[in-house]
Order: sequence, then structure tokens, then C-alpha cells
Amino acid sequence: MVVLHCAVAILLVILLIIRMRVDPVIALVLGSLYLGLASGVGFTGTLAAITSGFGEIMAKVGLLIGFGVLIGSLLHATGAFKRIVTVLVAGVGPRRLPYAMAAVMSTIFPSIYVDVQVVLASPVARAVAPHVGRTGLPLLAGAIGTGIFSGYVFVVPGLAVLLIAGQVDVSLGAWLFWGLILGLSTALLTTFLFQMLLRTRYWKPVSDEDPDDAMEEVEAHDRAVEEVRDVNIPSLPMSVAPILVPLLMIAFGAFADLAGITNDFIDFIGNANLALFVGLLWAYLQARRSIGIERSNAAVSEGFHTSGEILLITGVGGSLGEVIGASGMGEALAGLFSADASGSVLLSILLAWFIAAVLHLAIGSVSVAALTAAGIIGPIIPQLSVSPVVIGLAIASGSLFAVHVNSNFFWMFKALLGLSTSGALKTLTVVTSLASLVSLPMVFLVSLVL
Repeated sequence: MVVLHCAVAILLVILLIIRMRVDPVIALVLGSLYLGLASGVGFTGTLAAITSGFGEIMAKVGLLIGFGVLIGSLLHATGAFKRIVTVLVAGVGPRRLPYAMAAVMSTIFPSIYVDVQVVLASPVARAVAPHVGRTGLPLLAGAIGTGIFSGYVFVVPGLAVLLIAGQVDVSLGAWLFWGLILGLSTALLTTFLFQMLLRTRYWKPVSDEDPDDAMEEVEAHDRAVEEVRDVNIPSLPMSVAPILVPLLMIAFGAFADLAGITNDFIDFIGNANLALFVGLLWAYLQARRSIGIERSNAAVSEGFHTSGEILLITGVGGSLGEVIGASGMGEALAGLFSADASGSVLLSILLAWFIAAVLHLAIGSVSVAALTAAGIIGPIIPQLSVSPVVIGLAIASGSLFAVHVNSNFFWMFKALLGLSTSGALKTLTVVTSLASLVSLPMVFLVSLVL
């Protein structure tokens, strides 16, 4: 019965979000209430689980999410992204730009929120597309889509990474190396496969491109560029420093731990919260110098606005995970995810991937699907012999599957890149599906090492 009630709770959350367009925060709390009461946790126990789950996940990732969003907001305001893309275009040339864009967006820009990334990258794609070739626009669109979401789910400090790592209790240092390898490899290999697909008659410009839809958005972006033309954009090293310095600090702590070297100072320097705060401080001081105090504070305020809903969703996702644990669902799933033999390890990875993929197909949000899947699986991970990092990567891979029409990002992507609905499906939906499938065998390979 516990499994049935859990399934009903998840279905309730999905239907509320999709059919009734209820905000995910409200839907997740209602699902938590139903599961707790229906599974016998009790009135007091259910509320205790909801509040303790919220507090526990906030203690793990609350500051990380807040700092990461603020860094992205400040980098956007200072024009750092524009500087990096300009150097990229000049350095690699139009023909290699799709791979360069996929690589950079999957490794350097996960701290910038996905909506901001596509707003900033789409004018570059539209401008350079004719120089790439006949299928330049869909190829660049696919590269941008796979780059954004590969970084989002695999690479620190992508939001989905923080959500999954917090729920499955994995340190960012332990995740950092494997996530970076999978994120970059997935983005590049998916771009290559998509380019091969475009060499067929797959793309039909007449029906798949719709530039009129994008004109208003692009013109708005151009006006915004005109308004900040006087901004003193930081140099390339200064532009990437708020992103790279925190990653180096986290990596330092992780490699020191692997080498068996540990003390209070190393733990302090390698702490992810401190690392991202250093990045935030760097970005803030740089912004004050580049765009002034007023614009810097406005960017910070915008970051607070963006992070508020993310933190609430994250917190109530933790609540659902805690209620699932209190309901006894962990014991029921433990047998399903048993990993006593190598075949069962593969089954565990496939089930984690499948749960995340189905949730994403239904809900339409990568982050909510990743958070919910991790909340379902997280409580039973201590009972498994599979590494928590491997299960986390499997969830990330599954949550990447098929960004489509029930996603707000899908429609923004369509409009900004001048695509028809079929064109957006042929680019964004196809490349995210490919990326999910491409990354799954890589997760299997990681399981052989960890």
C-alpha cells in the first residue's frame, strides 16, 4: 500500500502542475500531505517530516543555490557572457562555433540560469548561422540546447546538480570531476550526432524556421544591448574568474581528500559554500567597478527575486523526500534497487534514470523532475552498494530527457531562435533526448570505477 500511496502522491503532483497549472511549490506540499496522511505517518508526524525535510535540504544546498544564482545575475549584468562569446567567435571561427558553444555552455556557464543563457546566446546563433552552412541555425540551436542542459544537470554549480547532490547526500567535491567529464562529453557527442542527422533531409527550413516569431524578442535584446553599450565589460580572465575560482577551490578540497591530506584549513578552503561565496564576492566587486553601485545592487535584487522560488521548490522537494522516508517507502524500494550483483547495479541505474525521465516528461521541468526523483530514491541509497554519485548521475541523465512543449523554456527557445514548433521539437527536444541517452552508458562506465 505504501508504494501505491507514493505513486498516487507523485501522480497528484504531476496532475496539479500540468492539468490545473498549480505552482510546483503548492503541488509538492499537497503531495507531501497526502502521502504522509494516507501512509499512516500521522497528522503530527507528517507536518514534522515536512518541516524537517525543508530545513535539512536548505542546510545542505540553500546557500549554494542563492550564491550561484547571484553570481549568474551579476555576470549577466556586467556583460561577462558577451565578452566570452565574442572571444569565442573570434577564436574558433563560425564552422567550429557549434562545438565551442556546446563546450563552453556546458562547463563554464552552469552558474547562469538557463533562461538567461538562451536569451544571451540566441542572437549570436542567429547572426553566425548563415556562415556555418545551410543547417547553421538548427545546428547552433541544438548545440546551445544540449550545452545548456548538459551543464545544468551534470556540472557544478548547475542548479539541478545542487538539487540532486543535496538529496542523495553527495559532496560537490565528489561530484565535480565525474560531472564535468559527463557534462562536456555529453554536450560534444550529442552535437556531433545531431550534426550527422542534419546532413540528411531531416531539416526543412520552410516549415521548421519561423524568424518572424523571434523578431520582437531579438529587437528587445538589441535595445537592451544599446542601453548598456557604455558598460565597461570586464576582460576575459576577469569575466570567467567568478566561475573558475570556486571550481578550483572545490577541486582543491576534493583532490586533497583523495590524497589523504586533510586539516581544518583544507576543509575550509574546499568547502563549497565558501567557494561560491568567494565567487559571489568577486563578481560583486567586479560589477561595482564595471557598472556602478546602483546597477550592481539591481542585479543582486534580481538574483534574490529569481532564487526565492527556486529555494522554495527545493525546500518542499526536500519535504516530500522526508515524508517518503517516514512512510516506509524506502524499505519497499530497497528490494527493487538491490545491488548485490553486477546485473542489479545496472538495474538500479536504469530505474533511477527511468524515474527521472518519466517525471520530466510529465512535469516539464528538469529541476523539479530531478529534485522529485532524488527525493524518491535518496532515502534508500544508504541501503545500496551502488555509489551515491552514480545514482545521482543516473538521475541527472534521466531528468535531461526530452525538453518539450510542457516546458516554458521550450517556448522561449522557439521564439528567440526563430523556429516553428516543429523546428523547436526537432532541435531542443531531439538533442536533450539524445543527450540523455548518450550520457546513460557513461554513467554505467562510471559505476565500474566508483
